[in-house]
Amino acid sequence: MVRIFRRIIVVSLLVGAGWAAARAQQSQPDFAIRVDAPGGATRIECLRGCKLAWIERGLNPNSTPSSSFGFECTGDRCSSATVGGWIAP
Repeated sequence: MVRIFRRIIVVSLLVGAGWAAARAQQSQPDFAIRVDAPGGATRIECLRGCKLAWIERGLNPNSTPSSSFGFECTGDRCSSATVGGWIAP
């Protein structure tokens, strides 16, 4: 019984260490762009060699950077938005 309990503890520690190591390697943007746009739809496009993602409130681990990015707001002007960019080969 003690042997099984030790194995469970070791496995839990290894899984936790792997999760922490993977989380620590989350890629930070190579550059950031602040956009101040009129109300309505705004599109930001990377023409060559980069990927974009919304980073206004920090990196979202569930989002996938893409070559174009769009957002929309109501009113006369949008509050500024921060878009992060990664250099892609």
